[in-house]
Amino acid sequence: MINLDRLVNVLGGYGAHLIGSGDLRRRELRSVAMHDPTDDAPPLGDVFLAVGVDSADTALRLAGQARAVVVIVRSAIGPEAGVRAALRDHDIAMVVVEPAVSWSQISGIVYGLVLEGRETESGRGPSDLFALADTIAAEVGAPVTIEDRAARVIAYSTDQADTDRARRDTVIARRVPAEIRARLEADGVAARLVAADGPLHVPALPEFGMGGRTVAPVRVGRELLGSLWAVGDAPLDPERARALNEGARTVGLHMLRARVSSDLERQVESESVIDLLEGAGDPERAVGRIGLPVEGLRVIALHARAQAPDAAVLHLFEQVTTGFGWSRPGRSTLLGTTVYTVLPCGGEIAPALEWVRATVRGLPGHPGVTAGVGGAADAGDLPDSRREADECLTLAGDGAPVVYDDAWDAVLLRRLRLVAEAGRLPGRNPVAVLARHDSDHGTDYTRTLRAWLYAHGDLGAAAELLGVHPNTVRYRLRRLRGVTDLRLHEPRARVALTVALATLPEDP
Repeated sequence: MINLDRLVNVLGGYGAHLIGSGDLRRRELRSVAMHDPTDDAPPLGDVFLAVGVDSADTALRLAGQARAVVVIVRSAIGPEAGVRAALRDHDIAMVVVEPAVSWSQISGIVYGLVLEGRETESGRGPSDLFALADTIAAEVGAPVTIEDRAARVIAYSTDQADTDRARRDTVIARRVPAEIRARLEADGVAARLVAADGPLHVPALPEFGMGGRTVAPVRVGRELLGSLWAVGDAPLDPERARALNEGARTVGLHMLRARVSSDLERQVESESVIDLLEGAGDPERAVGRIGLPVEGLRVIALHARAQAPDAAVLHLFEQVTTGFGWSRPGRSTLLGTTVYTVLPCGGEIAPALEWVRATVRGLPGHPGVTAGVGGAADAGDLPDSRREADECLTLAGDGAPVVYDDAWDAVLLRRLRLVAEAGRLPGRNPVAVLARHDSDHGTDYTRTLRAWLYAHGDLGAAAELLGVHPNTVRYRLRRLRGVTDLRLHEPRARVALTVALATLPEDP
């Protein structure tokens, strides 16, 4: 289930814009209706597709009969002032999509979002491009592969056994070999494909073990999403070329719906994780909605260090959200420059550390990543685990992730320093007096007192910590007692002195 705002955001990537009240953006969309001129009255639906309707006024009238929340039209210009006023009067929104995007593509997006949204949120994957590849191969009469814009193979037909070496290497590696990509680039094939509106024949490259190919661009509107390749030394005849071109259009629709489904899942997941981290709503319902258990969770906070940090953090977020929910152990969101992942660990530390290592290994270019791991938590305690992960992240350097279970003492001391810096700890105390004395007279009384307290009053151990003779420690203690009343014989005073010393910036 989605709202109008999400539908507009997705369609906005293809030149669409919303006209009407912004309040409608929060309205939920549960059904779709499409105009059919043979029907006496339009079917009912929250989203009305005004297919074949040239007039915005007519589209609005039909949408009103369909009891729609939003009507979608294709037009190079927006509606006139009278239609805009009528939209407000009827409490209906209008989305205007530029004509370069076909109705089949628009309907694919809308149906994929509205009708498949509920299935996607529960973890269903995208449509089966492999089955589509088999269908196209049968119509074209040749093995086919479907590639994205980066020449990565995302699907292929089953009949690849008797093809050339280059095709077999491509299918095995799931990517066109680098030397062939470079040669096709040099021959201008990539540039021609971007501009093409139909299939192109690519001559054989025997030196690379590649036979002839026919390639059709896979695009949505003006955007090239990938390509569809059929094996064959000779150009396809008109009928098979038409089948390949039609297949490319269908592939574009499937690729778009897959991408929309993935984006939808990311948004649903991200919103639910934010609710959990901020303690909003019912935590048990939130974890159930994104397929996490109620217990044994940890929050992991990640930063990417790179020359282009904004791009690096986006790569990091894409890495941790690649694949549908059922194929990933954690659920993630991006807040500012921090990626947060809620990971089921059963209360253990090892799964969190292994997840961080696997995530870093999968990043392109291996940018530096720092990680903080919060303590084990139930769903309702995730805000605490998030705060612990943030604090561990500030302690993390270039080494391994910092885990709260191991670093709770450092986290506690850091919190005390922050409280002291905010003026919420008493500033008038014996430690403050000693610190001022050290600053004014060049003495080393605060370090001496800290060493004595850490050594539990053992002069020899304190001297070893300071690197001096025990008599020096004894002498300093006698002198610093003359500076301020320490009350070292009182247990509560010793605890308070230790806390106050921990707030000093030079405390290790």
